[in-house]
Amino acid sequence: MRSSKRAYSVIFSVPALLTACLFVTGCGGSSSTPPQTVATSGQNVMPLTVDAGPDNNYVNGAFASVTVCVPGSSTCQTIDGVLVDTGSYGLRILNSVLTISLPGQKSGGSQVGECAGFADGITWGGVHTADIQLGGETAQSVPIQVIGDSAVPATAPSDCSSMGTPEDTLQTLLANGILGVGQFPQDCGLGCTTQGNPTPPAGTYYTCSTSSCSNSFESLSQQVQNPVSLFATDNNGVIVELPSIGPSGAPSVSGSLVFGIGTQSNNGLGSASVFTLDPTTGNLTTQYKGQSYSSSFIDSGSNGIFFLNHDLTQIPVCGSNTNAPGFYCPDSTEDLSATNVGANGTTGNVDFSVANANTLVSSGNVAYNDLAGENTPPPSQPSSSTGFDWGLPFFFGRNVYTAIAGASTPAGAGPYYAY
Repeated sequence: MRSSKRAYSVIFSVPALLTACLFVTGCGGSSSTPPQTVATSGQNVMPLTVDAGPDNNYVNGAFASVTVCVPGSSTCQTIDGVLVDTGSYGLRILNSVLTISLPGQKSGGSQVGECAGFADGITWGGVHTADIQLGGETAQSVPIQVIGDSAVPATAPSDCSSMGTPEDTLQTLLANGILGVGQFPQDCGLGCTTQGNPTPPAGTYYTCSTSSCSNSFESLSQQVQNPVSLFATDNNGVIVELPSIGPSGAPSVSGSLVFGIGTQSNNGLGSASVFTLDPTTGNLTTQYKGQSYSSSFIDSGSNGIFFLNHDLTQIPVCGSNTNAPGFYCPDSTEDLSATNVGANGTTGNVDFSVANANTLVSSGNVAYNDLAGENTPPPSQPSSSTGFDWGLPFFFGRNVYTAIAGASTPAGAGPYYAY
């Protein structure tokens, strides 16, 4: 079942161009973290850019260009400014940037709609079908979400809208779409099927008329899909590769999203440490100051490291009248350490730093590795426990592997992270 943390793309706006500093003490990590190389060529390589995004108002967002086509045709459109998110599953595109007409997915003659819950809001729109081209790889006839399209009623059902603020425009999503390439092949799984639930879960899939929608089941093959799992080859996972950045941050960063693990000469595991995950939640455990947090995860769609709350960290939080409410604002940079633990018992130390977010957003940069904030429960799950969300700062200077659940790799079947 999809958790609202899957696409934890927490963002904040800043005046003018943007801002940042970065992860001062390196992105530490496991003491066995291997030397990093960034693949730049190959049919299984797609360029990534950390920049201010299509609305020129994003910090620590890794963006890529995605091509969608009418299935089985040469009618295609390339869409840039799509956020690459290893914490969610499936492609979601704003209707406002889509210039081609993709066939709608039907169930019993009715249009299928979907509500996708994220930590900072929800996306609402119809499910459509597209061929997807990522780098030199293609996935055919993939169910995707078209956000804010007219195939479904404009207003989301109440059990969807109650989960968070709608992010159906460029000004609210701050991206032209989200490419979810995380550790599961579908965005809901058995929880949205008749095999996994006696009744359709609220706030997920719907069958819609022109004026109303009803909760519905959706089979695994008809759910919004992680397109990587549907490639002919290189379909067992991804590697996000971003270079190190220094303590003053960077105005932009170039890297790569590499498809496949151990399937080509450019995607081997090498000496990376493998952290297997809970097969149901896709989480690992992070140990911090004598406590274990089992609901932790590694997520390129989060623009900071989000962990615990002020009561537990004792780190001051930026005020609501600042440019970074909810982010941490220590008087001076704090150098911290935690340990990630896989279900297989693999452990790895992570040294990280937390800088003053208000200071960061005055630097003029958009990429940095010491932005962090409170990891408070989302509105849809106010009583849920939180762990560590190792967001994009964790990725700078290391190659981070995400293996898809059930897929065969040289280190065994996914799901796992490796770095």
